[in-house]
Amino acid sequence: MIQDITHSIEACAAHYGDEAEAVRHYLIDGQARALALPNRGSMRFNEDGTVHADIMAAYSEYGFYIFEGLISKNELADIKSDLDAMRANFPVTMGAEVDAQGRPALGVAHKAMTLQWARPLSDPLGGTQIANGRHPVKLFEPKAKDDAPMVAPFYLAGSLQFSPACLRLYAHPSLLKMAEAVHGKDFTPFHEGLFIKDAGLGAAVSWHQDGDTHWDNPDFNEDIHGFNFMGQVYGSTAVNGVWVVPGTHKLGRIDIVKLINAVGTERLPNAVPIICNAGDVVISNRQILHGSFANTGLETRVTVNFGFHRRASVLNVRGAGIHAEAATFDDAFIKERSRLIGYAIDARKQRFPDEVPYNYAPFADIQDRFKYDDSAQASLKDYNLMDLSI
Repeated sequence: MIQDITHSIEACAAHYGDEAEAVRHYLIDGQARALALPNRGSMRFNEDGTVHADIMAAYSEYGFYIFEGLISKNELADIKSDLDAMRANFPVTMGAEVDAQGRPALGVAHKAMTLQWARPLSDPLGGTQIANGRHPVKLFEPKAKDDAPMVAPFYLAGSLQFSPACLRLYAHPSLLKMAEAVHGKDFTPFHEGLFIKDAGLGAAVSWHQDGDTHWDNPDFNEDIHGFNFMGQVYGSTAVNGVWVVPGTHKLGRIDIVKLINAVGTERLPNAVPIICNAGDVVISNRQILHGSFANTGLETRVTVNFGFHRRASVLNVRGAGIHAEAATFDDAFIKERSRLIGYAIDARKQRFPDEVPYNYAPFADIQDRFKYDDSAQASLKDYNLMDLSI
């Protein structure tokens, strides 16, 4: 049952002045259209153990699919516990080296990107050259409450080094079977992080398509830039969630400025919000046109993000330099970055011993080398310096 967000819709619309009624209808209509799409349900498999053909067809058609209730209550509790611990260790504010208890803050001793901050309800990426300029239009920035902090947490990169629970979710066998179905048995990692959209504070993410490297590739196809899984810790709504334009993952690079100018509003008429309950996991094609508005609602969204690539998309390819410094991903580089999968599989096996673990084909003969313990977790520090960003 999808949560009732009537009060959040009203709170959101109130920020838009003369456009309040238009915003209200946009949110309500978008939610209805999203729930009418045939691209949600439990994870299902064919008789041979592969992902059900209906799921694959819907994902291909719409560019996203919602696996309902995939994260168990026990696993969700683990993730929430880690999230609470991480948040308690966040710097007291942007640039601080200690947390509220005076301890060394999360991420301060790291070389790789970790916690990112943003001004409440701002659009920090829109209209800038950040991430190679892939967010060309700035979204409306509502006014935050007078008592709002100057900055609020926005995104935590490299989350698997900070959260054993997120590491274990990374190896969920059903999700890795989906990765195999899309990208083949030798799929590779991409990047992992936590999107934080606190109620009344969460920043916007302007309309964009992920991916940078392969738009002009003669072998361009709908899966060439990979996908993201988005695990929902508290749920996702029309107010705080990601909006997507179904089917746009097949169209190549879209002129977003031209599109916005043509429709005359940032509220794209064909877009739908990704509506989820806590414990749902979304697979979303990185090429789909998507974005999220500032969270002026009453519910917080935290999304556990992690993605995978087709090996052919990254092997001997020079990265885009968005999530990590640009590098050429040779076989040794990919193998080193993929160790996260090996450790995650063993970590999950320890926590859920009655579950059949996923067999990752590239490590079929060496999986027993990946023994997850405190030392292994510590060895993940700054692993995201090797993110396979394309």
